Amino acid sequence: MTVKKIKEALDGSDCLLMDGNFLSELDPQLRELVTKDYPHLKSTDFISNIHLAHYRLIFMNSVIEKANRKNDYIKDLVYNVTKDMVFPNQDIQEELDSKITFGQRVADIVARFGGSWTFIISFIVFMAIWMAINVIKPFGISFDEYPFILLNLALSTIAAIQAPLIMMSQNRASDYDRLQAKNDYQVNRISEEEIRLLHTKIDHLVQQDQSDLLEIQKLQTEMLLSLNQQISGLEEALKEVKREKEL
Repeated sequence: MTVKKIKEALDGSDCLLMDGNFLSELDPQLRELVTKDYPHLKSTDFISNIHLAHYRLIFMNSVIEKANRKNDYIKDLVYNVTKDMVFPNQDIQEELDSKITFGQRVADIVARFGGSWTFIISFIVFMAIWMAINVIKPFGISFDEYPFILLNLALSTIAAIQAPLIMMSQNRASDYDRLQAKNDYQVNRISEEEIRLLHTKIDHLVQQDQSDLLEIQKLQTEMLLSLNQQISGLEEALKEVKREKEL
Protein backbone atom coordinates (compact mmCIF):
# COMPACT_ATOMS: atom_id res chain seq x y z
CA MET A 1 0.00 0.00 0.00
CA THR A 2 1.44 3.33 -1.02
CA VAL A 3 1.09 6.21 1.41
CA LYS A 4 0.00 9.42 -0.26
CA LYS A 5 2.46 12.25 0.24
CA ILE A 6 2.31 15.97 -0.43
CA LYS A 7 5.05 18.51 -1.15
CA GLU A 8 5.95 20.90 1.66
CA ALA A 9 5.75 24.55 0.54
CA LEU A 10 8.70 25.89 2.53
CA ASP A 11 11.51 23.38 1.86
CA GLY A 12 10.01 21.24 -0.93
CA SER A 13 10.21 17.99 1.01
CA ASP A 14 7.62 15.23 0.76
CA CYS A 15 5.32 14.97 3.80
CA LEU A 16 2.32 13.01 4.88
CA LEU A 17 -0.98 14.83 5.20
CA MET A 18 -0.95 14.18 8.93
CA ASP A 19 2.46 15.86 9.25
CA GLY A 20 1.20 19.38 8.76
CA ASN A 21 -1.58 21.75 7.76
CA PHE A 22 -2.61 23.77 4.77
CA LEU A 23 -2.08 27.50 5.06
CA SER A 24 -5.84 28.14 4.98
CA GLU A 25 -6.31 25.91 8.04
CA LEU A 26 -3.98 27.94 10.26
CA ASP A 27 -5.00 30.51 12.85
CA PRO A 28 -5.11 33.99 11.21
CA GLN A 29 -2.33 35.38 13.42
CA LEU A 30 -0.14 32.35 12.86
CA ARG A 31 -0.86 32.50 9.14
CA GLU A 32 0.21 36.17 9.16
CA LEU A 33 3.57 35.25 10.71
CA VAL A 34 4.20 32.59 8.05
CA THR A 35 3.21 34.78 5.10
CA LYS A 36 5.37 37.60 6.46
CA ASP A 37 8.45 35.45 5.79
CA TYR A 38 6.99 33.73 2.72
CA PRO A 39 4.66 36.22 1.00
CA HIS A 40 4.39 34.03 -2.12
CA LEU A 41 2.49 31.27 -0.29
CA LYS A 42 -1.04 30.40 -1.32
CA SER A 43 -3.90 29.22 0.85
CA THR A 44 -3.61 25.73 -0.68
CA ASP A 45 0.09 25.37 0.18
CA PHE A 46 1.05 22.72 2.71
CA ILE A 47 3.31 23.48 5.71
CA SER A 48 4.86 20.78 7.87
CA ASN A 49 4.51 20.65 11.63
CA ILE A 50 8.26 21.13 12.01
CA HIS A 51 8.06 24.59 10.47
CA LEU A 52 4.75 25.34 12.17
CA ALA A 53 6.28 24.55 15.58
CA HIS A 54 8.86 27.28 14.97
CA TYR A 55 6.18 29.84 14.10
CA ARG A 56 3.97 28.73 16.98
CA LEU A 57 6.83 29.39 19.39
CA ILE A 58 7.33 32.83 17.85
CA PHE A 59 3.62 33.55 18.17
CA MET A 60 3.59 32.32 21.78
CA ASN A 61 6.50 34.61 22.66
CA SER A 62 4.74 37.56 21.03
CA VAL A 63 1.60 36.86 23.09
CA ILE A 64 3.64 36.75 26.30
CA GLU A 65 5.52 39.95 25.42
CA LYS A 66 2.28 41.73 24.58
CA ALA A 67 0.75 40.63 27.89
CA ASN A 68 3.82 41.89 29.77
CA ARG A 69 3.64 45.25 28.00
CA LYS A 70 -0.03 45.63 28.87
CA ASN A 71 0.62 44.71 32.48
CA ASP A 72 3.45 47.25 32.68
CA TYR A 73 1.19 49.88 31.13
CA ILE A 74 -1.53 49.26 33.71
CA LYS A 75 1.03 49.32 36.51
CA ASP A 76 2.45 52.65 35.30
CA LEU A 77 -1.04 54.05 34.82
CA VAL A 78 -2.06 53.20 38.38
CA TYR A 79 1.22 54.62 39.72
CA ASN A 80 0.84 57.90 37.80
CA VAL A 81 -2.70 58.31 39.14
CA THR A 82 -1.85 57.50 42.76
CA LYS A 83 1.50 59.29 43.07
CA ASP A 84 -0.25 62.70 43.24
CA MET A 85 -2.72 61.42 45.82
CA VAL A 86 -0.19 61.06 48.63
CA PHE A 87 -1.72 62.39 51.82
CA PRO A 88 0.83 63.11 54.57
CA ASN A 89 0.25 61.61 57.97
CA GLN A 90 -1.15 64.31 60.21
CA ASP A 91 -0.87 64.32 64.00
CA ILE A 92 -3.92 66.36 65.00
CA GLN A 93 -2.97 66.59 68.68
CA GLU A 94 0.52 67.82 67.83
CA GLU A 95 -0.88 70.40 65.41
CA LEU A 96 -3.24 71.76 68.06
CA ASP A 97 -0.58 71.75 70.78
CA SER A 98 1.77 73.76 68.55
CA LYS A 99 -0.82 76.58 68.36
CA ILE A 100 -2.04 76.51 71.97
CA THR A 101 -1.98 79.78 73.94
CA PHE A 102 -1.24 80.28 77.63
CA GLY A 103 -4.93 80.87 78.40
CA GLN A 104 -5.96 77.70 76.59
CA ARG A 105 -3.33 75.73 78.49
CA VAL A 106 -4.67 77.09 81.79
CA ALA A 107 -8.22 76.21 80.71
CA ASP A 108 -7.16 72.63 79.97
CA ILE A 109 -5.47 72.30 83.35
CA VAL A 110 -8.51 73.71 85.18
CA ALA A 111 -10.93 71.49 83.26
CA ARG A 112 -8.77 68.44 83.84
CA PHE A 113 -8.42 69.13 87.56
CA GLY A 114 -12.06 70.20 88.00
CA GLY A 115 -13.28 66.92 86.54
CA SER A 116 -11.28 64.69 88.88
CA TRP A 117 -11.96 63.01 92.22
CA THR A 118 -8.97 64.87 93.61
CA PHE A 119 -10.79 68.18 93.14
CA ILE A 120 -14.08 66.85 94.56
CA ILE A 121 -12.48 65.36 97.71
CA SER A 122 -10.22 68.36 98.21
CA PHE A 123 -13.14 70.77 97.89
CA ILE A 124 -15.30 68.81 100.35
CA VAL A 125 -12.43 68.75 102.87
CA PHE A 126 -11.87 72.48 102.37
CA MET A 127 -15.57 73.27 102.91
CA ALA A 128 -15.71 71.04 106.00
CA ILE A 129 -12.68 72.77 107.55
CA TRP A 130 -14.08 76.19 106.65
CA MET A 131 -17.45 75.50 108.28
CA ALA A 132 -15.90 73.75 111.31
CA ILE A 133 -13.65 76.72 112.07
CA ASN A 134 -16.51 79.20 111.84
CA VAL A 135 -18.86 77.04 113.92
CA ILE A 136 -16.46 75.83 116.63
CA LYS A 137 -14.46 79.09 116.73
CA PRO A 138 -11.15 77.72 118.01
CA PHE A 139 -9.12 80.36 119.85
CA GLY A 140 -11.95 82.79 119.10
CA ILE A 141 -11.30 82.66 115.35
CA SER A 142 -14.43 83.27 113.29
CA PHE A 143 -14.23 85.03 109.93
CA ASP A 144 -17.43 83.74 108.28
CA GLU A 145 -20.20 82.97 110.73
CA TYR A 146 -23.29 80.99 109.81
CA PRO A 147 -24.89 81.12 107.17
CA PHE A 148 -21.37 81.36 105.67
CA ILE A 149 -21.97 84.26 103.34
CA LEU A 150 -18.27 84.54 102.44
CA LEU A 151 -18.16 80.83 101.57
CA ASN A 152 -21.22 81.17 99.32
CA LEU A 153 -19.59 84.14 97.60
CA ALA A 154 -16.39 82.16 97.08
CA LEU A 155 -18.30 79.19 95.71
CA SER A 156 -20.27 81.40 93.32
CA THR A 157 -17.08 83.09 92.15
CA ILE A 158 -15.31 79.78 91.58
CA ALA A 159 -18.33 78.44 89.67
CA ALA A 160 -18.54 81.61 87.57
CA ILE A 161 -14.86 81.40 86.65
CA GLN A 162 -14.69 77.64 86.25
CA ALA A 163 -17.63 77.40 83.82
CA PRO A 164 -16.10 79.48 80.98
CA LEU A 165 -12.71 77.80 81.49
CA ILE A 166 -14.35 74.40 81.04
CA MET A 167 -16.19 75.68 77.97
CA MET A 168 -12.87 76.90 76.51
CA SER A 169 -11.42 73.43 77.03
CA GLN A 170 -14.49 71.86 75.43
CA ASN A 171 -14.09 74.17 72.42
CA ARG A 172 -10.54 72.90 72.01
CA ALA A 173 -11.85 69.34 72.18
CA SER A 174 -14.41 70.24 69.51
CA ASP A 175 -11.63 71.68 67.33
CA TYR A 176 -9.68 68.45 67.76
CA ASP A 177 -12.70 66.33 66.82
CA ARG A 178 -13.38 68.50 63.77
CA LEU A 179 -9.79 68.28 62.53
CA GLN A 180 -9.70 64.56 63.25
CA ALA A 181 -12.92 64.02 61.29
CA LYS A 182 -11.51 66.04 58.37
CA ASN A 183 -8.30 64.03 58.44
CA ASP A 184 -10.23 60.75 58.56
CA TYR A 185 -12.34 61.87 55.60
CA GLN A 186 -9.24 62.63 53.53
CA VAL A 187 -7.65 59.29 54.40
CA ASN A 188 -10.86 57.38 53.65
CA ARG A 189 -11.34 59.20 50.35
CA ILE A 190 -7.82 58.40 49.19
CA SER A 191 -8.10 54.81 50.40
CA GLU A 192 -11.37 54.40 48.51
CA GLU A 193 -9.80 55.77 45.32
CA GLU A 194 -6.79 53.49 45.66
CA ILE A 195 -9.03 50.47 46.27
CA ARG A 196 -11.10 51.35 43.20
CA LEU A 197 -7.97 51.61 41.06
CA LEU A 198 -6.69 48.35 42.51
CA HIS A 199 -9.95 46.61 41.60
CA THR A 200 -9.71 48.03 38.08
CA LYS A 201 -6.14 46.82 37.75
CA ILE A 202 -6.97 43.35 39.06
CA ASP A 203 -10.00 43.05 36.77
CA HIS A 204 -7.92 44.07 33.78
CA LEU A 205 -5.12 41.66 34.66
CA VAL A 206 -7.54 38.79 35.21
CA GLN A 207 -9.36 39.37 31.92
CA GLN A 208 -6.17 39.97 29.95
CA ASP A 209 -4.28 37.07 31.48
CA GLN A 210 -7.18 34.71 30.90
CA SER A 211 -7.35 35.55 27.19
CA ASP A 212 -3.58 35.28 26.82
CA LEU A 213 -3.47 31.99 28.72
CA LEU A 214 -6.21 30.59 26.54
CA GLU A 215 -4.28 31.63 23.43
CA ILE A 216 -1.11 30.00 24.74
CA GLN A 217 -2.99 26.85 25.73
CA LYS A 218 -4.46 26.71 22.24
CA LEU A 219 -0.99 26.87 20.69
CA GLN A 220 0.31 24.23 23.08
CA THR A 221 -2.63 21.98 22.23
CA GLU A 222 -1.99 22.39 18.52
CA MET A 223 1.68 21.51 19.01
CA LEU A 224 0.78 18.43 21.07
CA LEU A 225 -1.75 17.34 18.45
CA SER A 226 0.83 17.71 15.70
CA LEU A 227 3.29 15.62 17.72
CA ASN A 228 0.64 12.97 18.28
CA GLN A 229 -0.13 12.95 14.57
CA GLN A 230 3.53 12.52 13.73
CA ILE A 231 3.87 9.69 16.24
CA SER A 232 0.76 8.03 14.86
CA GLY A 233 2.10 8.43 11.34
CA LEU A 234 5.40 6.85 12.30
CA GLU A 235 3.60 3.95 13.95
CA GLU A 236 1.47 3.40 10.86
CA ALA A 237 4.54 3.59 8.65
CA LEU A 238 6.34 1.02 10.81
CA LYS A 239 3.35 -1.30 10.69
CA GLU A 240 3.22 -0.92 6.90
CA VAL A 241 6.91 -1.72 6.62
CA LYS A 242 6.46 -4.82 8.80
CA ARG A 243 3.55 -6.00 6.68
CA GLU A 244 5.56 -5.52 3.47
CA LYS A 245 8.45 -7.51 4.96
CA GLU A 246 6.13 -10.31 6.01
CA LEU A 247 4.74 -10.48 2.50
